[in-house]
Amino acid sequence: MNFKAAIDIMPLEALLDPQGKAVSNSMKNLGLNEIDNVRIGKHITLHIEAKDKKEAQSKVEEACQKLLVNQVMEFYSFSVEKE
Repeated sequence: MNFKAAIDIMPLEALLDPQGKAVSNSMKNLGLNEIDNVRIGKHITLHIEAKDKKEAQSKVEEACQKLLVNQVMEFYSFSVEKE
């Protein structure tokens, strides 16, 4: 079976997000004073071949922990859907 995973990776709340801070400051320069505390992360999609959804989720979890996410600085969440 084929599955598609959507993974969101964000910097930990306790850490400074320089890119998000720069965008927050730019919002004010554009007259968008109501927008503040921007945090910028990554969105990754994967296609997985697995026997069932549980196996696909396990593979995504493994990919996140071993390669995609720096767990010292980032957290993640994901969803897996059948294609």
